[in-house]
Amino acid sequence: MARHTPIAPLRLFDTDHLIGEDDRAIRDAVRHFVDNKIKPEVGQWFEDGALPVRELAQQLGELGVLGMHLEGYGCAGTSATAYGLACMELEAGDSGIRSLVSVQGSLAMFAIWKHGSEEQKQQWLPRMAAGEAIGCFGLTEPDFGSNPAGMRTRARRDGDDWVLTGTKMWITNGSVADVAVVWAQTDDRIRGFVVPTDTPGFSAPEIKKKLSLRASVTSELVLDEVRLPASAMLPGAAGLSGPLSCLNEARYGIIFGSLGAARDCLETTISYAQEREIFDRSLASYQLTQAKLADMALELGKGMLLALHLGRLKDEARLHSNQVSLGKLNNVRESIAIARECRTILGAAGITLEYPVLRHANNLESVLTYEGTSEVHQLVIGQALTGEAAFR
Repeated sequence: MARHTPIAPLRLFDTDHLIGEDDRAIRDAVRHFVDNKIKPEVGQWFEDGALPVRELAQQLGELGVLGMHLEGYGCAGTSATAYGLACMELEAGDSGIRSLVSVQGSLAMFAIWKHGSEEQKQQWLPRMAAGEAIGCFGLTEPDFGSNPAGMRTRARRDGDDWVLTGTKMWITNGSVADVAVVWAQTDDRIRGFVVPTDTPGFSAPEIKKKLSLRASVTSELVLDEVRLPASAMLPGAAGLSGPLSCLNEARYGIIFGSLGAARDCLETTISYAQEREIFDRSLASYQLTQAKLADMALELGKGMLLALHLGRLKDEARLHSNQVSLGKLNNVRESIAIARECRTILGAAGITLEYPVLRHANNLESVLTYEGTSEVHQLVIGQALTGEAAFR
């Protein structure tokens, strides 16, 4: 039987040809970091349900990926495509690591960078870019996820101060954060507030017993008459467009990031199938195995081409929010399908932490529904196609 030299799945599509030299260099540096610092440890972190966030934040700050696509204030100012590729490599390690970077840079830092005062930017962004201060983003509530406009957290004026009361849920980095960007209803629309987490009345109990994103800190935020000065409000954000602008930044990273998990699953599975013998032949030599691998490589490559196209649009300031929905819907949906199919090829070995496949699949169950469920993104796309809003 003729044998040929195997190639990596994305080599079939020659996607490196579509990536500039500087962006490839950034991608390769992040891949090296993940291979050496994350992959050897992440299985244990996942099993323990714990993550050394402070240590990792400093290392990620030194790597330059925290707020890397923002300009100034200690941020690297890279292209959007480079940021996407970094997210891909981080999520090839674990979705929890990409979530840490995404929440720090695309949610908390971006909110301050885009909507904050100069004082707020100077106070927080350089330290956050260096990983010396950790941020979180308080939008989702126990009863309001897909419909954030219904949030019950309130901010009322009391003299020159603001007083915040309410609860947020499913907040990445919450219990380890130094600063929280919290969104609340006011008498004048939804507003964002920069809340130091040592403010009296603020607490962030950690959520345990997770079956997904175990290598990530997830918390509840409780605001019990949290008193803030007038300067704590983000002056540039009024209404739901403020937090949604931040979510679009984070969703963009997921378009690339989810493919990193899928790629790691597929590369792991190809290697396993080549080494695993069944009926005196390698598992990789069977037609059914190759059909599965071919279909998965095709979807991975199509997702990568979509991600790079959207990255180019974003670098040209032409990316629309409904195009972000296209990318998030397709790439997460296909990535989780790839992870599940890879598990079938690994058989019983696929359910252990010796291999990353089911860990990625479990994580992608969260990625599938956070920052916009698949159903919400379908409705965003449906509205773009028909002009009719079907959310109610």
